[in-house]
Amino acid sequence: MGHAVNRRTFLRATGAAAGAGLFGAGYHVAGAADAGKGAPHAEKLGWRLGCQAYTFRAGSFFEAIDKTAELGLHYIEAYPGQRLKPGAAADAGKAKDESKPKEKGRGRGNPPDSMGTGLSADLRKETLKRLADKGVKLVNFGVGPANKAAFDFAKDMGIETLVSEPAFNAFDDLDKLVEEYQINIAIHDHPKPSPYWDPEIVLEHTKGRSKRIGACCDTGHWMRSDIKPVDAIKKLEGRIISFHFKDLNEFGRGAHDVPWGTGRGDVKGMLTEVKRQGVKAVFSIEYENRTFAMSELAECVAYFDTVAAELGG
Repeated sequence: MGHAVNRRTFLRATGAAAGAGLFGAGYHVAGAADAGKGAPHAEKLGWRLGCQAYTFRAGSFFEAIDKTAELGLHYIEAYPGQRLKPGAAADAGKAKDESKPKEKGRGRGNPPDSMGTGLSADLRKETLKRLADKGVKLVNFGVGPANKAAFDFAKDMGIETLVSEPAFNAFDDLDKLVEEYQINIAIHDHPKPSPYWDPEIVLEHTKGRSKRIGACCDTGHWMRSDIKPVDAIKKLEGRIISFHFKDLNEFGRGAHDVPWGTGRGDVKGMLTEVKRQGVKAVFSIEYENRTFAMSELAECVAYFDTVAAELGG
């Protein structure tokens, strides 16, 4: 649907293009000994911490499931176009982009060996088995389309929330679809000048709509738009559904991900505000850096759960 921002275009602009393989050029995977503990204190607050598969975009979705489980986490958000299994033809660089506008009534989908509406029935079953075997639940899908084909895919895969940047004139239809399917739409914010960069714009278009239509709070992209995440979370009270959770080294377009609690995003302040609002949400770890270590992701998990323990008393 219209107004979506192409992730790969954004990453080229910020110098954060993906590497050639999950363990290949540009990716440093080390120090995972601290991983695996998960976030049990966060679970007590109703916070489900997982990974956006885009963090592992140079590999396959099955590999992203494995790495999520390795961190001790039980939730994952898929994105359109990631190749399903190692060696599959489609990948993040070659797959069709589901975030671009579509002709009404026609879902273009993805190749049958990549995540998306084109995934074959047999591969959908295989994917659900892989998830179950690893103790990981596919909860969210995006950033992608918000059309009927996407809702059908979400229903088939047990997905709770479609993360999208729909056209401004799509909300009448979305109001009906979210109630028909009992599946949420979470409006995502890419940096300025994307359509939903400002929380006020999200509030404008969700006003009077179903409570199943709300915000996917990308805290890092707010920082790239020079918005303080805590302020944005306060504004969106009552409309928060999920998070692409990040901490960046600085504000502005050129900022990059750092382990949570070491940047300028005020992670503890964000979580304190989420706790005050009583939000029970999915928090997806999403690293957009070209280079990262599993130890950094484990550090994010540990910090998140430590703050949750403090807030939970």
